[in-house]
Amino acid sequence: MSKGRLGILVGGGPAPGLNGVIAAATIEGINQGYEVIGFRDGFKWLAAGDMSQIRPLAIRDVKDIHLRGGSILGTARTNPTKSEEQMKNLFMVLEKLGITALVTIGGDDTAFSASVVAKRSLGKIKVAHVPKTIDNDLPLPGSTPTFGYETARHYGVFLVRNLMEDARTTSRWYLIVSMGRAAGHLALGIAKAAAATLAIISEEFRGRVVTVDEVCDIIIGSIIKRRAEGGHYGIAVLAEGLIESMGERGLLEALPEGQLERFGKVVRDDHGHLRLGEIEFGRLMKELLTQRLEKLGIKMAFIDKDLGYELRCADPIPFDAEYTRDLGYAAVKFILSPESEKYGAIISFVDGKMNPLPFDNMLDPKTGRMQNRKVNVDGEAYECACAYMIRLEREDFEDAKQLAKLAAVVNQTPDQFLARFGYLVGLK
Repeated sequence: MSKGRLGILVGGGPAPGLNGVIAAATIEGINQGYEVIGFRDGFKWLAAGDMSQIRPLAIRDVKDIHLRGGSILGTARTNPTKSEEQMKNLFMVLEKLGITALVTIGGDDTAFSASVVAKRSLGKIKVAHVPKTIDNDLPLPGSTPTFGYETARHYGVFLVRNLMEDARTTSRWYLIVSMGRAAGHLALGIAKAAAATLAIISEEFRGRVVTVDEVCDIIIGSIIKRRAEGGHYGIAVLAEGLIESMGERGLLEALPEGQLERFGKVVRDDHGHLRLGEIEFGRLMKELLTQRLEKLGIKMAFIDKDLGYELRCADPIPFDAEYTRDLGYAAVKFILSPESEKYGAIISFVDGKMNPLPFDNMLDPKTGRMQNRKVNVDGEAYECACAYMIRLEREDFEDAKQLAKLAAVVNQTPDQFLARFGYLVGLK
């Protein structure tokens, strides 16, 4: 007996494993009596009232896609909740198509749009949202990762290891800017597993103002310490979110008037986020570091490299291939459950068991977004990461011989070096 039509769409940026969720939800949906419809490009065409970009999905269409990167349904960042007209268009299309259930795949912005659909449909459309992001910043229970993160880290590590060998061979430093708008999980995970020289993430500043000057000095301190030990190369991995933590004002203060435009435009997306990809943060930091090191008597060759787009459509590793099958299967199982008649939910797993999280419990009613899961900088995992980084530490300033050795690299006295860099470790 037909249960109606199940719609599937993907919102936000790509992540490895999207096709796995689409495939599992399609197969289970059909097996449970649904006719499955795929919507192209997230909410984009629905919000426009355009019914031309739909695709009926059969098992033969999805049976071999779970190990492929990308999304057979595409993706888009359209936020239909910003316009009442767009929401009317969306519901008009869903009603005409006879959609009675909807599986959305995306980050917190897509989750919010899905929650509005669930709430405004008054139970006519059952909604399950599968959370994804390579940033791993959604607050799933415990340490459960968001799908796509493990694959992105896996391939990111191989890229950084190759760059480390290039740095060693050519005696230069690389500045790697890793995706991660709201949290530093990906930057830290890649840097730690690849044994990068250091990683800098917003969380380490513990809520205080992040300045361009301090980030530059942390990197310069690492370069000086490496040189004091005879090393002339390295890799610094910077979390993309540092740009947002610095803010437009911080970036403007770090540059001469009118110079920020040289590094890109400061623009925001439909959800109000800074389009970080529009700012060439690596190139900006490269120029500032080169200038500041020259003043200290150090000539250094830097290569800046953004890391993220190379990872988002990678073929999923076995972890994500299995995980996304679980998520797609569970999304349909939730839709068929009595609970789906009471609320829409975000699908997660705890100890191998589906754990649906009601939208109302996960989304901030003021912002419409989930709280971001930050890196726990008070735990042993971060402590271990720092233990293997090369960066200035308090002990470097308390050991007279070490302090003199560091100061000599930049032709300063120990007192001058302490005055210049001591603030990084809480010394004045």
